[in-house]
Amino acid sequence: MASSVSSPLPFAIKRREPEFIRPANPTPREVKKLSDIDDQEGLRFHVSVIMFYPNNPLKKEKDPVKVIKEALGKALVYYYPFAGRLIEGDNRKLMVECTGEGVLFIEADADTTLENLGDAILPMCPYLDQLLYDVPGSGGILGSPLILIQVTRLRCGGFIFSLRVNHTMCDAPGMIQFLNAICSMAQGLSRPSPLPIWQRELLNARNPPRITHMHYEYEEINTNCKGTLMAMDKNNLVHLSFFFGPKEIKALRNKLSTSLGDCTTFEVLAACVWRCRTIAFGVDPDEVVRLSCFINMRGKSGFGVPSGYYGNAFACPSSITKAGMLCTNPLEYAIRLLKKAKMEMSIEYVKSVVDLMVIKGRPSFTQPGNYFVTDLRRVGFEEIDFGWGKPVYGGGAKAIFNMSFCGQFRNREGEEVNIIPICLPPSVMERFEHELNRMTKEVKPVGNSKSML
Repeated sequence: MASSVSSPLPFAIKRREPEFIRPANPTPREVKKLSDIDDQEGLRFHVSVIMFYPNNPLKKEKDPVKVIKEALGKALVYYYPFAGRLIEGDNRKLMVECTGEGVLFIEADADTTLENLGDAILPMCPYLDQLLYDVPGSGGILGSPLILIQVTRLRCGGFIFSLRVNHTMCDAPGMIQFLNAICSMAQGLSRPSPLPIWQRELLNARNPPRITHMHYEYEEINTNCKGTLMAMDKNNLVHLSFFFGPKEIKALRNKLSTSLGDCTTFEVLAACVWRCRTIAFGVDPDEVVRLSCFINMRGKSGFGVPSGYYGNAFACPSSITKAGMLCTNPLEYAIRLLKKAKMEMSIEYVKSVVDLMVIKGRPSFTQPGNYFVTDLRRVGFEEIDFGWGKPVYGGGAKAIFNMSFCGQFRNREGEEVNIIPICLPPSVMERFEHELNRMTKEVKPVGNSKSML
């Protein structure tokens, strides 16, 4: 159920000097403000994704590096803010200075094959630091390249596409939109569809701003807490991925009563991992713990996010409870909490979040006792096609401290398997694995029971 590669198979990788890919045609020189959702403290970091492509015999005469590099330059004509650099204005307001300096691009060759990589293509990929080289000086938030791309050819004819992006510029759907623009150019189209829309003012604060909801995800709390959950050493963490196939999903659903009603696979998995993680930490029963899930605004009636918008367009309402309640109640207690938090997601809730950013000075997310999970299974990474076909795996590359994601891939048996990477201290990871294995053992379905909320 868990996967980790602690001793990577040795293979040589040769990287050329990083270069800047600039827009293929002249673009406007201007300064564009980010939204009040974009520039919050909690998004001021870089996020990585990776895609593995098998050999396509029909593309034998084509070089993926050359094709993608040329397509990138063309796509940047439309997405020219990505070729700029972030600056700060008054009150730490983030703006992108559209300088046309370009995005960082690395060309590489690896002396290995996709088959030899095996399960190492899945998160947490042990070769990530080689397949997405951290160019010195490139990882800052201000004044640094907003995107880093590495394309690595494989000996078998396949290739690996890795990307790192400044999260303040876009969320996962926005990243997919940009990647699809590159794909469109790579396959000979003259313009992307949909055309990108900036309009970051759509998610700016009202005048005057006003907080109308309780936002547990940004709550200021006492950090003098009792459990080891509150004191994770970022330099002493075990990185593992956990697989949830049909058998594990069935086992978890069999623990739920019919009174719970319909619930999504993501709700079941997020609640399960949150509960097992909290048990593994041995948190004081009276400590408050949170589960924060990112909810996309796009496509929801009344939210007004237009097609083509590629900025951050989500809110992150938190489920909140005492650790003792979470750990001693059945799984459906956690699921009910998650459902309740998701129901908070309204137009007014989002406006309240945006206003909170301005009133409270763009705070970070609450960190102690908070676990973040986002659902990347239907975003579209598995559909990114530069002309060589779809990737055998496409999605997030790794978990980050207290942030995980739920991805998906098709195993050798053809089953769709959910995957959640997680970072934990060594002793906590052992207890987490034990608790998760116990939770995913097949049991008989549970009958009706009284609601706990």
